[in-house]
Amino acid sequence: MQRLQAFKYELMPNGEQQRDMRRFAGSCRFVFNKALALQKENYESGGKFIGYVEMAKRLTEWRNGTETPWLKDSPVHPLQHALKNLERAYKNFFGKRAAFPCFKKKGQCDSFRYPDSKQIKLDQANGRIFLPKLGWLRYRNCRDVLGTVKNATVSQSGGKWFVSVQTEREVEQPVPQANSAIGIDMGIARFATLSDGTYLAPLNSFKRHEAALRRAQQAMSRKTKFSNNWKKAKARVQRIHARIGNARRDYLHKATTTISKNHAMVCIEDLQVKNMSKSAAGSTEAPGKNVRAKSGLNRAILDQGWFEFRRQLDYKLAWNGGWLIAVPPQNTSRTCPCCGHVSPENRRTQAEFACEACSFEENADVVGAINVLARGHRVAACGEPVRSGRSVKQEPTEAI
Repeated sequence: MQRLQAFKYELMPNGEQQRDMRRFAGSCRFVFNKALALQKENYESGGKFIGYVEMAKRLTEWRNGTETPWLKDSPVHPLQHALKNLERAYKNFFGKRAAFPCFKKKGQCDSFRYPDSKQIKLDQANGRIFLPKLGWLRYRNCRDVLGTVKNATVSQSGGKWFVSVQTEREVEQPVPQANSAIGIDMGIARFATLSDGTYLAPLNSFKRHEAALRRAQQAMSRKTKFSNNWKKAKARVQRIHARIGNARRDYLHKATTTISKNHAMVCIEDLQVKNMSKSAAGSTEAPGKNVRAKSGLNRAILDQGWFEFRRQLDYKLAWNGGWLIAVPPQNTSRTCPCCGHVSPENRRTQAEFACEACSFEENADVVGAINVLARGHRVAACGEPVRSGRSVKQEPTEAI
C-alpha cells in the first residue's frame, strides 16, 4: 500500500535566501492575483473559464513581457503551480465545496511549491536541502524523511520559514494493534471524555495567552501603521499566535496518537463546528440574544480544536488499520444507557446525569461517550464501517 506523508522542518536561511524566498512568494501571489483578475474580467465580458493550459501560455507572456520582467527571477514551476492552485480553487467553487476564490494578501499564507522532485536534493546526513534558485538551505533535522521525495513546499509562519517535504513509500497493510473500541464525547470543561470513564483535560491554549495577546495588540494599535515600530509590534503579535497554534497542535497530536494506537475503532460525534460557533449578534432588524455569552462559548469551542482532533484521528487510525465512525450527536447526553429513556430532564446540570426512569446516575460526558459508542456499534453492524474523511493516499502535510 502506498502512503503519502509530509515532513515539516524549520529552515535556517541566510539573509540573501530570506530575501529570495520573500520575492518568490510575492511573485506567486502576484501571478495568482493577476490570473484571478483576468478570470473575473473574462467572465464579465461573457467569456468561458480559462483553463490552466491557456493561462500558462499567458504566464510565459508575462515573464517575457516588458511590464513584469522581474518574474523571470523566480523559478517557473512555483509560478505554474500558483495557476494550478487557482484552477483547483475554481473547481472547488463550482463543486460547491468552497467559497469563491479571493485575492491573496501579503503576509497571509506566504508560500510556494516546487512540484518537480528532480529539482530537489535532500542531504539528511548534513541537515540541508537544495531548492532551485535558492541553493542549499540548512534545516532543523529533528527526524528522518521516509520514502521518495515527491515535492517540497516552502512557507512562512510567525516570522520563520519552513519546508514541507512530501514523500511516497510502500508500507504493509496495517493491522490494528488493539481490538478495543471506544466512544468519545467532546466538550468544553472536559476536552474529550472516553466511554471507559477516562477523559482528557482541555489545554485552553488561547486562553492562556489571551492577556499577553491583548497587550501586544493594544501596543500595535498605538503605533503608526507601516512604521518600523508597527512592524515590530506586528511581529510580536504573530509570534504569540504561532505559539498558541503550536501548543494546540502538539497537544492534539499527542492525544490522537495515543488513542489511535490503543483502539481499533473510535466512535465520535459528527459535530458541525462551523455552525456551532456562528455568531449570535443577528442583524439590526432582528438583534440576537445573549450575544456576549455566545461569543465566549464560540471562543472556547474554537480554542479546543475539535475539527483538527477529528482530522488527525481519521488518518492516524487509517495508518494503524483502525476505523473512525462519526455518529449523529443528537441526545447523546440525554439518553440513558441502561433503559434508553430520552429526556432533557435526565441531564440536571452540566456534569450530572440522573435518569428519571431507572435512577441511573453518572457523569453526563461519560454517558454521552457511552451512547456514542453504542451508536457506532450499530453503524458498524449494518456493514463494513466507512471512514469519514480523506483516503489513505491523501495525507495531511503535518503528520507525526
